Amino acid sequence: MSGVARDQDVDIDLGQLVRAVWARRLRILAITLAGAGIAFTGAKIMSPQYRSETRILIEPRAPAFASTQQVNDAGAGPLMDELNIASQVQLLQSADLLKKVINDLKLYNLPEFDDAANGSAMSSIMVKLHLKKNPMENPPEERVIDAVVERLQVYQVPGSRVIGISFTSKDPKLAAAIPNAMANVYLSTQSGAKLDSNSEATRWLEPEIEGLRRKVSEAEKKVAEYRTSHGLLQTNGTTTFPAQQLNDISAELTRVRGDKANAEARAQAVRNALSSGEASDTLPDIMSSQAIQRLKATESGLQSQISDLQTSLLNNHPRLKSLRAQLADIRTQIRQETQKILTSIENESKVADLRASELERQSDTVQANSARAGEDEVGLNALEREATAQRQLLETYLVRYREAASRADSNSSPADARIVSKAIEPVDPYFPKVVPIVVVAAVATLILSAIVTMLAELFSGRALRPVDASPETIEAETLVEERVAPPAAPVVAAVRKPIQPSMLAIVGDEDEKDAIEDTEAAEELPEDDNEFSVASVADYLTGSRAPLAIAISPTGDNGSAATVLLTRMLADAGRRVILIDMTGSGYPTELMAEDQAALGVTDLLCGEAAFGDTIHSDRLSDAHLIPQGQSDVRRAMRGVDRLSLLLDALAAAYDLVVVECGSADVAGVSRLTRSRDVEIILSLPEIEETIFVTLMTDFQAAGYERVVLMSGGEGAEQTLGKAA
Repeated sequence: MSGVARDQDVDIDLGQLVRAVWARRLRILAITLAGAGIAFTGAKIMSPQYRSETRILIEPRAPAFASTQQVNDAGAGPLMDELNIASQVQLLQSADLLKKVINDLKLYNLPEFDDAANGSAMSSIMVKLHLKKNPMENPPEERVIDAVVERLQVYQVPGSRVIGISFTSKDPKLAAAIPNAMANVYLSTQSGAKLDSNSEATRWLEPEIEGLRRKVSEAEKKVAEYRTSHGLLQTNGTTTFPAQQLNDISAELTRVRGDKANAEARAQAVRNALSSGEASDTLPDIMSSQAIQRLKATESGLQSQISDLQTSLLNNHPRLKSLRAQLADIRTQIRQETQKILTSIENESKVADLRASELERQSDTVQANSARAGEDEVGLNALEREATAQRQLLETYLVRYREAASRADSNSSPADARIVSKAIEPVDPYFPKVVPIVVVAAVATLILSAIVTMLAELFSGRALRPVDASPETIEAETLVEERVAPPAAPVVAAVRKPIQPSMLAIVGDEDEKDAIEDTEAAEELPEDDNEFSVASVADYLTGSRAPLAIAISPTGDNGSAATVLLTRMLADAGRRVILIDMTGSGYPTELMAEDQAALGVTDLLCGEAAFGDTIHSDRLSDAHLIPQGQSDVRRAMRGVDRLSLLLDALAAAYDLVVVECGSADVAGVSRLTRSRDVEIILSLPEIEETIFVTLMTDFQAAGYERVVLMSGGEGAEQTLGKAA
């Protein structure tokens, strides 16, 4: 029973789901233990599986006798990329490599690798039903390969160039032997591939080298013939004869022109000295002349004698005259000798000029020859380039041939990989792990059982609630989920007898006599001034801020009508108030509910409705209502003691909770709440002393100190009737 209309928007009641799981906790626990036991038994009867692993590092490797230059070149090359590593992983799983391992270890003789020959009954049934291909149709070799592949795992270790080879087997020795054998076969295959590559390179290079040698010889012969025919002989290995000759002439011409300029400068200096009469003994050309030097020495001696004789002889003395005549003659000779030197220098300048003219003529001739030689060198350069290219290719092939020939031995070509970790015989089985299997099975069983229970609650509708529930409803529902187990509470029967209520407030500790006197005084007051009216009780409850008020209607439905009017007055005063219909007739529900078949307290206590589904709005005010409900009252009364938790939760969500109990007694009210600090409202439209005094005495004896009398005329009933 869901209690939710088909066209009503609903939400999932998480609290109801939790309560449903908690209510069936023993069953779920039993199922969980059974699942754990089955998993433990299955793990124990399974055959143990052992796993071992070999790891290979992929790296370029060179032979130990390789030269330093070759090692450096190999190390400078790029490392193997991800695609290369992935290719090696596929190579390790190739059928040819697996066949080699199977033949080496004779795996075809082991029953473990040919389960199809001893197939199970289930496998035979599936084959007969054409649900599975008959494995016996495959050749035995393929069946063994399939079995090995099923137990084999080859993978690249993340972030490295290491490849792991893992194998699972029932035999621990075999689990270690197969990965090691695969690694050895892989290395030998890689090394053999290198040997094959070197052998093929040697065979291919031999005829190529012979052909290149002939081509190089022919190209060099053409270069030599071309040089001879065009006169492009080389002088120093790089320069042709015309070019060298032109260089020599240019250098000589430069030198001759320099000599000419030098001679002209020297001659001009001598001329200047002769014309000006200056001493010419400071000029380098004059000072370097031996004749000039002798004449200068003689001149100096004569000059010295004349100076000595002038001190003792007169100027006209014959000796002085003779010496002066000799000195003049010497000076004339010096001038003549200087003139000869000038003539010699001028001759040198003329000779240099003639030499320069000749060299210029020769340079023009050689330049013309060099231009023709440059045109011829175009063809020579083409022949030389061809010869050089053929020679370089030949030298490259020779180097490669020698290198390939030196690696013809198996030990000279190591594989580009090495084993970094060999597989060892495992001690503990890889599968099954008893403890993890049992734990996982128990947790999975527990979760599945809880999910099935929750789905059952959802499909039954008990875990659904309307989405338009008020905030007070949601808050109260949350508190109930925290405090109340599967709820159940009684309904106190009442007799329907509608009359207009009135009200009288009585202090709980007054004696019986005072109560009778106050009752008589109340009967004498006019109705409008009655301090026991519904409005007066509403004002009293507003001022007292009481969280819970229990209304007792000894005379039936007429008292319940006054309680409904009281609830609406409190709601109109701005208080959050809810009325719980605990009557036997359901008269408050009839006055307040839009739907007389709405879910209520009996449905909640019987577990047939969620808490949010039982709270409804009053059709004429802002008050809320929990109707009587549609479930069996006697069944609901079995859990009456737990209703106090429901009231505590509602009191935390609302300003005031009003419980209309009809004609209940003290014993019934005591079962609704543990606390005596509540407001007891005696709803008596007409004060009957016997009933009032009896109830007053009973509640005081039970410890209820605050008792409120609510009494009045027919106005309340008429008001409710008009509203209805």
